[in-house]
Amino acid sequence: MRMKTLLGVRIGAAALVATLMGGTAAFAGAFGLREQSTQAQGQAFAGAAAGSGGVSSMFWNPAVITMRPGFIAEQNLTYIAPSATIATAPGTNPVFARLGDSGDIGQGAAVPAGANSYQVNDRLWLGIATDAPFGLATKPNQVWAGEAYGRSSRIFSLAINPVVAFKVNEWLSVGAGPNIEYFRLTLRQATPIPGLLPQNYPSSFLKGESWGVGFTAGATVTPWEGTAFGIGYRSSVHHDIDGSIGVPILALAPVAGQVRASLNTPDKLSVGLTQAVSPVARVSLGFEWDNWSRLGTVGIVSKTLGVPVNALPLNYKDGFLYSIGGEYDVNPALTLRAGFGYETSPIDFTNRSVRLPDGDRYSANVGASYRWNDRLTLNIAYSHLFLDRSRLLAGLGRDYNVGNIAFAGLVDSSVDIVSVGFRYAFGAPPAPAPVPLVRKN
Repeated sequence: MRMKTLLGVRIGAAALVATLMGGTAAFAGAFGLREQSTQAQGQAFAGAAAGSGGVSSMFWNPAVITMRPGFIAEQNLTYIAPSATIATAPGTNPVFARLGDSGDIGQGAAVPAGANSYQVNDRLWLGIATDAPFGLATKPNQVWAGEAYGRSSRIFSLAINPVVAFKVNEWLSVGAGPNIEYFRLTLRQATPIPGLLPQNYPSSFLKGESWGVGFTAGATVTPWEGTAFGIGYRSSVHHDIDGSIGVPILALAPVAGQVRASLNTPDKLSVGLTQAVSPVARVSLGFEWDNWSRLGTVGIVSKTLGVPVNALPLNYKDGFLYSIGGEYDVNPALTLRAGFGYETSPIDFTNRSVRLPDGDRYSANVGASYRWNDRLTLNIAYSHLFLDRSRLLAGLGRDYNVGNIAFAGLVDSSVDIVSVGFRYAFGAPPAPAPVPLVRKN
């Protein structure tokens, strides 16, 4: 009898962990953030790997800091305002369908980012960037038809990236450095309990955090005046996430209270080109590849039981961004920018979740810079993202199950992004390194 009870508790714990983790498409979906440079945002991030975003372009390519002489500090603050609604569609379990739609699940968030570079001499630069490469905040109505798959989702990250860049010659520069990353998530969803009506289901939660280390590297080529080409790479960061589960069933809490999971964030390859078309105008092109498909299936392990209790078949596809932008110097103080981007999401109907109902998007971007004086430049940018209307289906063996609770939905979403920033130059560039004295014998 005792063995049967223990076995039942273990199975129940495993099922509860599966329920809590099942909605974690937000855990490793298309929640990447590239809003790290106000200047680059104005051009849809076209040419960011070639330095179109100033020193802040080191997020895409650390070698770009050799393009800015002296001691430069840049700070950017971006407000991301997503809007998304999930309407209940035919195919949803009738008992839950009557609970209604999600409401607006989008949660606005401010994303700070900073970058600094210091020219040691005419060949060597040091830099450091602090940014948030991943983030997410969604919160539907507390009671709704898809509550068993998500009531709220939050992902927070912070990366610190010190780099060293070297100007090999007049046309080639290289750079690299470690990328130290912190990752944290909190997920909540309704827990079905026999005897309770769905609108009275209590919430369970999953929390977890981790530190990991990767690296960034890149190169820039400036073959002649007016042309800049850059390629940069951000490696994957391995996270061993320690998590805890809060459950409304006290009998299972001691067994399923602690879990762990291994996650490798996607690596990123960025390519950029900026070409001057006149003394006052430039055109930029950009391409980014995010290797989301490396996530595959993430195993979930109970730290109490010491055995795998579930696996998440995330199976995301790779993501791609294609962008074009341009800037025009109205006068020596004012520069205007505009850009257009198209991004294919790693999420589609086969893996879309109520936590992150993502899809392909188009972005329209504008921006401007005003040079207040020789040291201070002010930047501003605005973007609107148009996302394709999409469908999702949870349960019935597609990705995860919560009993027999099937949920089908139609997603409408868009995003508005406003960013402000500044660049400040401290003092004059250092004097060139002295040339060794050659003596004749």
